[in-house]
Amino acid sequence: MRLFALPLLAAIWAIPAAAYTPISLDQAMSHPDWIGTPAEDAWWSWDGKQVFYKQKRTGSQLRDTFQAVPGQPRRIGDAELGNMDGPNVTYNRDRTRAILLRNGDLFERDLKSGALTQITRGSSGLAAPQYSADGASVQFRVGHEWLSWNRADRLVSPVVRLRAEKDPAAAPDDDALRAMQLRLISTLKRQKDDRDAARDRTEEERRADLTRAPGPVYLGDKVVIDGSALSPDGRWLLAVTAPKTTDKGRVGKMPRYITESGYEEFDDQRPRVGRNLPLAHALKLIDLKTRKVHELSFDVLPGVSTDPLAELRKARKIDPLKGNRTVRVDDDGESIRWSANGSQAAVMLRAVDNKDRWIAKVDLAGIKLNPVHRQSDVAWVNSGNNDFGWLPDNGTLWFLSEETGYSHLYTMSADNAVRPLTVGNWEATRVQWTSDGATAYMLCNPKNPGTYEVCAVSAKAGTLREATTLEGVEHFTLSPDQRKLLVGYSSSYMPIQLATVPAAGGAATKLTDTRTAEFKARSWIEPQYVAVPSTKGAGPIWAKLYRPANLEAGKKYPIVMFVHGAGYLQNVSKRYPVYFREQMFHNLLVEKGYIVLDMDYRASKGYGRDWRTAIYRQMGYPELDDYIDGVNWMAANHQGDLKNVGIYGGSYGGFMTFMALMRAPDSFKSGAALRPVTDWTTYNHEYTSNILNTPDLDPEAYRKSSPIEYADQLRGNLLISHGMVDDNVFYQDSVRIAQRLIELKKDNWEMASYPLERHAFVQPESWYDQYRRIYQLFERTLKK
Repeated sequence: MRLFALPLLAAIWAIPAAAYTPISLDQAMSHPDWIGTPAEDAWWSWDGKQVFYKQKRTGSQLRDTFQAVPGQPRRIGDAELGNMDGPNVTYNRDRTRAILLRNGDLFERDLKSGALTQITRGSSGLAAPQYSADGASVQFRVGHEWLSWNRADRLVSPVVRLRAEKDPAAAPDDDALRAMQLRLISTLKRQKDDRDAARDRTEEERRADLTRAPGPVYLGDKVVIDGSALSPDGRWLLAVTAPKTTDKGRVGKMPRYITESGYEEFDDQRPRVGRNLPLAHALKLIDLKTRKVHELSFDVLPGVSTDPLAELRKARKIDPLKGNRTVRVDDDGESIRWSANGSQAAVMLRAVDNKDRWIAKVDLAGIKLNPVHRQSDVAWVNSGNNDFGWLPDNGTLWFLSEETGYSHLYTMSADNAVRPLTVGNWEATRVQWTSDGATAYMLCNPKNPGTYEVCAVSAKAGTLREATTLEGVEHFTLSPDQRKLLVGYSSSYMPIQLATVPAAGGAATKLTDTRTAEFKARSWIEPQYVAVPSTKGAGPIWAKLYRPANLEAGKKYPIVMFVHGAGYLQNVSKRYPVYFREQMFHNLLVEKGYIVLDMDYRASKGYGRDWRTAIYRQMGYPELDDYIDGVNWMAANHQGDLKNVGIYGGSYGGFMTFMALMRAPDSFKSGAALRPVTDWTTYNHEYTSNILNTPDLDPEAYRKSSPIEYADQLRGNLLISHGMVDDNVFYQDSVRIAQRLIELKKDNWEMASYPLERHAFVQPESWYDQYRRIYQLFERTLKK
C-alpha cells in the first residue's frame, strides 16, 4: 500500500465511538424500511437543472418518482410521468439530442427545446439503442431484428432481420431419393421451378423498391443467435452464434414444501460445475449491401491453440486438446463496440477456461480479426472491470486492463500503440468519457482500498485528480452539459444518498437523506478501519474492528470473526455495507461483551489481481491464514481471548466457517455456517471453474477446497443454517454434510432450515430466528 505508513493510516481511519444507542436483536433483524428506503435509479433532467430518483414506499414494493430538492423532495404525480426522463440515456455526438429508454419504449429528447418524441409504444425486448452515423436516425434491436427510426419521416423500418434458419433459396442437401423424384416426376420439377422463379423475382423487386423492407439474413438452422451489433452507418452487422444443441445435461430439482397449492412442487435449477460447458461462439460479419455472411476466424488470437491446462490433462490421462481452445464473445455476445461513424469495430473475446481475454479490431476490408491486446493469467482473468470502447475521433480505442496487477485505464492509437492513463496500486472502474474524449471520469481508490471517490484523468496529459471528497462514492453520472456530477454516496450507517458535485471539483450539494428520524437519532459503534499484518507475506489485511471505546483493564474479550460472502467482494470500505444487518448485530455483540473483526481476506475485491487469485486451486487456505492472523492480532492488540473465538458468515462466509472449524479446530471454538457451500463440485460453473478448474480435470483442487472432506476433524460447536429453496447454494449442500456428520457421530452441532427462504433471506422472522441462534451459540460456547 502507498501514501501512508500502516500504523498512521490505521490511526487516521479509526473513528472514536460516540455515545452508543443499544440495539435489540428484534430491531436489528426487522424489515429494513425502519432504516429508511434509499434513493434508487437517479438521473438528471434533460436540461441538467433537476435531479430525479425512484424510492420504495415504506411497507410496500411499489416505487414512486421524486424530484430531489434538498430537505423537501417532491413526489412526481402520475400525470407528469409521461414527460419524464430516465436513467437510461444515450446522447448524440454533439449532445443536442438524447435517446431515452423508459418502461420498455424508446423516446428522443431535443436538448435545445426540451421536446419529447415517442418512437415506440408497447415494444417488447427493445435493446441497444444508438444514433446512426449521420445522427438522422435512431437504431435499435428487438429480438434479433435491427430497426431504424428516421426523424424526418417518423418511420420505423427494419435494417436487418437475422434468422437462425436455413435460407429457402439455398441448394438443398444432397439426397438421392429427392433427386430421383425430380428427375422422374415432371410435375414436381415444374412446381419447384415455378416456386424458385417467384422467390427470385420477389427478391429482385425487394432490392429495387426502396419502400420495401429488406429480406431476412439466414444464418442456418444449426446455430442459435446469442447477440449482434449494427454499425451506425448501417453497412455492417456483427453477429454472434453458438451451435444449436438440445443437450441440457442433468439439472438440479429443488423441492418446495410450503406452497400455495398445498402440494409439493419442484423447480428445475442450474447444472453443477463441469457440466453443460459453455459452447463455442462464432463471430460473423455480414455485409448488408451484398448480404454476404463471412465467419471471422479465431485462429489469429495469440495463444488460442495453447492449452494452459495441458499438464493437468496429462496427469489425469485425459486426451490433449485438439485445435483451438473454446472461445466466446464476452458478455454472451454483447461485447462488440462500433465507432460512432461505423468505420471501426472492436470485440472482446474470452477463452472458456478464462485464462485469456483478447481485444481484437475487425478489419472490414480484409474480413478478418486483428488482435490488438491480450491479457493472460495462470489463475483466471477478472470477469469484471473489462469496459472498452472508441473515443470520438473514431480511431482511438480505450480499455480497462488488470495486466499490471490492478485495473487501470489505457488508450490505443490507430497504429495500436498503447498508453496507460492511470497507474498505481489502486483500481480504476466504471469509466465515463466526456463527449469530446478529453477527460475520463471513473471510480477510484488511490488513498486506500476502502475509500472510493470519482477521479478524472486527462487523455492528453494523463494527470489524475479527485473530483469528490465523499469517501463512499457508489456511482456517478455526468450532467447533460458535463459540468456537474450526480453522485450516489454512502457511509457506514447511511444507505445510498444523492449529491451533486462540480465536475471540476468542489463542495458537494447533498440532495437527499432518506433515513428515518428513528434511525438518525441513534448513535452507533463506528467501525475502526485497521490493517492487520500478514504473517504469510501477503501484505496488510484490511478489516473493520468493532469494540468498546474503552477496554476494561485485565479483561479478556471473546472474539467473533465475520466472513463476508461471494468470495470476490469487498466489505471493508467507507460505503454502506451489504451486510448492514450484520453490522447492527456486531453492535449488539459489542454491547454484550464481545469484540468483532470483519476482514477482507485474500480473494476479496478491490485489492488487485494477486490478492484476488491467491485462492486458485486452494480455496479456504489463504483466507484461513488471514483469519488466524486476525485472531492473533485481536489477542495481541485488543485483549482478545484466544480460548474463546467464534466465526460466522453466509455463502462463502459459511464455507469459510466450516474450513475454520474443521481445518483449524484449535483456533476456532464455535461457528455458524449460513447457506454454506460444503462441496464445490455442486456449485455453478461460471464461478467455480475459474478458481478450481473442473472436477474431471482437477479433482485434487476440489478435494482440497471442499469442507465435506474435512468433516472428521470437527471438534467445536457448529450451527448450520440454510434456506430450503436456495437456488444459488443448494440446500442439498447442508443436507449432505449433515448426513456426513451423523455418520461420523459428531456432537455439538445443529441445523436450522427455513422452508420459504432462498439464498438471501427476506422475511424478518427468518432473519430473527437465524441470528437468535447465532447469538445463543456464542453466548453458550464463548463465555465459559
